Amino acid sequence: MKKFLQRLTSITTFIILMSYLNTSLAVAEKSNPINFNPPPPPADRGAPGNRGEGASRGECTQTGVPLTALVPSYEQQLQQGTNQTATITEVWGLTSKEQPSFWFYIPYEKSSIKTIEFVLQTDKDTIIYRQNITAPPVPGIVRVQLQNQKSILEANKPYHWFFKVRVACDSQPATSNYVEGWVQRVNLDASLREQIKKSSPRQQAAIYAKNGIWFDALTTIAELRLANLDDSQLTEDWNNLLKVVKLEKLATKVLIGTNQSQI
Repeated sequence: MKKFLQRLTSITTFIILMSYLNTSLAVAEKSNPINFNPPPPPADRGAPGNRGEGASRGECTQTGVPLTALVPSYEQQLQQGTNQTATITEVWGLTSKEQPSFWFYIPYEKSSIKTIEFVLQTDKDTIIYRQNITAPPVPGIVRVQLQNQKSILEANKPYHWFFKVRVACDSQPATSNYVEGWVQRVNLDASLREQIKKSSPRQQAAIYAKNGIWFDALTTIAELRLANLDDSQLTEDWNNLLKVVKLEKLATKVLIGTNQSQI
């Protein structure tokens, strides 16, 4: 009996210790912030774009926040001639996916939207993908996920995307508004792929962010938020990601999933 009690005590101690370790790991994972490390845009070419910094066109929205792409934006100095430089705005981000997701804030009421279209083309202006998007039920952040039977993005090649919304307010003629930018797919090295494979979804988002892979980090956190509506840590992660790329004005906007769930 004495040996049995000693063994039972050892087992109980082990269970308590493992429970403590698991709790500590969970707390540590939640407390570690997700930090996006923006890579510099390609120096050998420009990636000019517009993610929606100006005012909204027309009077279909009163929110004060225009149609906006959730993507990094950079001010880049380009050499023009011997002693001349020009400043351009580059809208550009990385992904590791052949068919990544893009996220856009649509400020318009559904009744005002006539059409929404996403277009992807090569750097030689050849259209390789076009998708009509269903208008969201309310103004908010929507997901555009590339869908095809074959891979779309080749590694280490730039692709130019456009997100176009045609709106009409009351009796006014329809007007078009759009944002545009660039995406480039990168191949992850073997060690990084293995690290991601063994990590939790939130840890994966942190790895993507640390390595400057914007689209994958944002999509992972967005998916987690849609699946865990009351998780304050994920809300903080979302806010931090947007703040790094100066899009904190969108942090409180409704997040709409492809299954029409929203927060």
